[in-house]
Amino acid sequence: MIKRRSLRTIGSLLVIGAFIAGGLAVWLWGHSNASWRAHQERAYVAGINLYYAVQNGTVPAEDVQIRALSSEDQAQAANGAFRQISHAPHAARVTIVLISADSANSQTGAPLTMAILSPDLIYKLAEIPNRANQTAAEKTGEVFRLVASYCTDPVVLAQMGSAPWFEIDGASVLNCDAAPADHRMWAVLLAALSMGAILTVILNLSAEFSQFAEQLRSRRRIGGPASYELPGPQELQEIVAAVNSFLEDERQQLSSRAAVLSGVSHDLGTPATRLRLRTALIPDSELRQKLEADIDSMTGIIESVLTYTRAEMNVEAPRKLSLGSLIDSIVADYQDMGKDVTFREGSDIVVQGARSVFTSRQGQSVFAPDRDVTVMGRPISLERAVTNLIENALKYGRRATVALEADAQTATIVIEDEGSESSAADMEALMAPFQRGTNTATIDGYGLGLTIVAAIAKLHGGSLSFKDTPVGLSACLVIDRG
Repeated sequence: MIKRRSLRTIGSLLVIGAFIAGGLAVWLWGHSNASWRAHQERAYVAGINLYYAVQNGTVPAEDVQIRALSSEDQAQAANGAFRQISHAPHAARVTIVLISADSANSQTGAPLTMAILSPDLIYKLAEIPNRANQTAAEKTGEVFRLVASYCTDPVVLAQMGSAPWFEIDGASVLNCDAAPADHRMWAVLLAALSMGAILTVILNLSAEFSQFAEQLRSRRRIGGPASYELPGPQELQEIVAAVNSFLEDERQQLSSRAAVLSGVSHDLGTPATRLRLRTALIPDSELRQKLEADIDSMTGIIESVLTYTRAEMNVEAPRKLSLGSLIDSIVADYQDMGKDVTFREGSDIVVQGARSVFTSRQGQSVFAPDRDVTVMGRPISLERAVTNLIENALKYGRRATVALEADAQTATIVIEDEGSESSAADMEALMAPFQRGTNTATIDGYGLGLTIVAAIAKLHGGSLSFKDTPVGLSACLVIDRG
């Protein structure tokens, strides 16, 4: 047998994997943020150096180059037709930036005008921070920082005061090729995949335990296997092994009990027969009848106990059957014997629907009763249960009325009597073994009839209950349709 990992091992691996994946995702996110900040800071410094170079007429830093425009492009720029210059992007979007001279140089300094031609967007100048005492060079650096924050290949034109226009070549800091690789999406993807993998493992483990619990719940109803073997962690395997051991012990105990009772019944057959023969020789008819009644009672008790034990042992295999046809045949047998037993049509079934999106009212659907109710059950056991309830109704009342009601999940067999003096509370107390009512002194029985019916109902995933009616008592045998 393959050794399964324990929940402790699986949990430890999940925690370690989560820490590794989380640490890697955080590192990717932080590394990308740091790279972008460094890239933007480099653009900011390049913008400051450019301003001072243009203002002083010096050569700018190596990250930025200045090129003069051709006479045709100079004319187009002077007229504001920036989209018409020779190497402007197709369908360019133009962003105009005006940077005033510093207040200390406002009398002699000239403003710097920049025209940024982008193939994709117009830059949001409102995003540029505007601080107190901010110099013109710093404003130029912030413009470069903003442009470098987007992956575009802009064409940047500039003019100092009324001087000729010139082109700024800042591809090394402003173009897409200069931008660092952004791993933040990979960090998000890694975190999502790790979370999905962890949730999948947890949900699968939970589903394995839930599956085993559902199999145990429905074992007696659908006839479960003699033992279970399920995939899952080591703890589940230990639980399955313990349950298998318990079921084996339970089967052995029930088998031993049935064997003992069967042996007792068989062994009592011979002396019971001798007693009947000897009783027949007793000349006193009253004494003879009493002895015969005692012998019948003794054998009847043994047979009732055997019936109850067989129901507990779940020896009959379930199969699909028509519950209406089964009840029809039982009622017909009683009618053939002249007993007052009838089969009444069930009431309409009302099913509540969901609320409509247009109104708060719930819809309702009404289905006509149908005797052809299909269930997964044990026909012999169900026949015994219905027969016991009908016999009780005839013993304690004047007649028995049988009805069948069903919905999508359950089927309910209702047996109503007429004239019974017992209450629903009294009958609930009589479902324990060998319990009989105070008004049964003159009625045959051994106190196991309702116990057997309750066991059969439980065997079919249902229950047995009683209700008081205006004319008597109603027994409700509910079973799961399977």
